[in-house]
Amino acid sequence: MAERRPGDYASRAPPGVATLLSARDTWVKMTMTPEPDWVRHMIWWRVYPLGFVGAFPEPATGPARPDEHRLLRLIPWLDHALRLGASGIALGPIFASSTHGYDTLDHFRIDPRLGVDSDFDRLAAEAHARGLRIQLDGVFNHVGRDHPRVQDALRDGPGSEALRWFRSDVDDRGRVRLEAFEGHEQLVALNHDQPAVRRYVVDVMRHWLDRGAGAWRLDAAYSVPSDFWADVLPQVRHSHSDAWFEAEVIHGDYSAFVASSTVDTVTQYELWKAIWSSIENGNFYELDWALRRHNDMLRSFVPATFIGNHDVTRIASQIADRRHLPHAVVLLGLLGGTPTVYAGDEFGFRGIKEDRAGGDDTIRPAFPVHGPDALEHTDEELFRLHQRIIGLRRRHPWLHHARTRSEVLRNRQYVITQETDDDALVLALNLDDVELPVGPGSVLDSDVATGELAGAVAPHGWSITERSFAES
Repeated sequence: MAERRPGDYASRAPPGVATLLSARDTWVKMTMTPEPDWVRHMIWWRVYPLGFVGAFPEPATGPARPDEHRLLRLIPWLDHALRLGASGIALGPIFASSTHGYDTLDHFRIDPRLGVDSDFDRLAAEAHARGLRIQLDGVFNHVGRDHPRVQDALRDGPGSEALRWFRSDVDDRGRVRLEAFEGHEQLVALNHDQPAVRRYVVDVMRHWLDRGAGAWRLDAAYSVPSDFWADVLPQVRHSHSDAWFEAEVIHGDYSAFVASSTVDTVTQYELWKAIWSSIENGNFYELDWALRRHNDMLRSFVPATFIGNHDVTRIASQIADRRHLPHAVVLLGLLGGTPTVYAGDEFGFRGIKEDRAGGDDTIRPAFPVHGPDALEHTDEELFRLHQRIIGLRRRHPWLHHARTRSEVLRNRQYVITQETDDDALVLALNLDDVELPVGPGSVLDSDVATGELAGAVAPHGWSITERSFAES
């Protein structure tokens, strides 16, 4: 099993348990197990399988069938993930469900629209043969209304064993009312205080970790009491010490959530929003503020970073000026965190999320069955940029926990240093129509126009410079 690093950044204690760890920073020290060692080298390639293989929305030819083995259509894309530079495949929901995958019917069974259980075993074997880890998407806040236990609860009524699995109440006429997740009546909230629910989630996680998964994304983790995770995850780690747990958390105090829940990380939505918004609106002050908060988070855990996923508008649609899309890619590659590339973003896919039924379909499209060679109208220059930046990151693994120091801050020009005690890279971003002067150093990468200049970043360009501490 992979060693879990004690980490010079892992401070997860609540107030009252802290001790002074350095003269520069007041960090907290606690006994929680830090993230596995392998995570500092991770770059995930995230896939929404039901959409990727054309199983949802329902194909024009009729419902996808188990004998089509659509999950195996991911295998021709594994070499693409390697060429991109990824070291793991983050899968969206693959368990039996009614529609989009987040209305689970059976956590122990592969969705019949994706194939049969042995298809997962084959996919895992093919991924592992290429050195790729697999993350699964665990929907443990709620289940689908058609889940057999929900139907038992509705049939058996108050006082039944089945009903105790769900958050519920009884109306004046004695009828059971099941709590819906965020108003979605088809998503029935689990009762996380129920010991049977806790045992069930532990069993599900262990089952798929035994089958070849190495990590879990915890969907809607923010809606689950922290003490549930603090009970469940240590039990799973007892048998699978190198497992990694990423919690979906959108708002609130990320560091406090990590400390109280014992998850390894949370989704850094604050930074996601600041990256695209500051670039699109020409306001790097927003990004600078977010990076100060990001620095604070890095004192206690390493956030999960991204500029796109299956729930948000594509980054190529968020940023209207195509000259500035590389700026977002470079930020993802250099900022501290565990980065994820959402499948299609590396090719410049567009798609706008809409608040309506089917509003996610454009950001979760089907991909060619036989692999990337069958794609049309891709941005190959953007793909090569992803390759270069991911390659640079893998050559500088210390970026995983690097802090950001601002050197130049203007609305449309921003120069930051990514640094640890021993290493430093300087990133200069220019959204303006005039050149941005930069200090000395060895240029590791830049846009084409900047590459022809000396000591400056071209208008609407960017550069990455390696600077010795003597030059800092």
